Amino acid sequence: MEVNDALIDNLSNLARLEFNTVEKEAIKHDLQRMIQFVEKLGELDTTGVAPLLHMSPETNVLRDDTPAGSVSREEALAGAPATDGRYFEVPKVIRK
Repeated sequence: MEVNDALIDNLSNLARLEFNTVEKEAIKHDLQRMIQFVEKLGELDTTGVAPLLHMSPETNVLRDDTPAGSVSREEALAGAPATDGRYFEVPKVIRK
């Protein structure tokens, strides 16, 4: 894959970044080195090698998702700075 100015301009546009000419040349050089590295990895014979899905043999141990009680409306509103007895009261933040 060829890394040229058009590719760098397109990537910088997608990333919403701006580069001067010195930075563009450095990025072009670094990106070309990364692509060459990945292409070098593609030369390896990986027949018979299973894909690595996880870095360790450990798996996540999650707790059972069991329904449990919840707080009542009164308990939830007890710590609120302002309430009308049914809902939280908050200052208006949208102006017309």
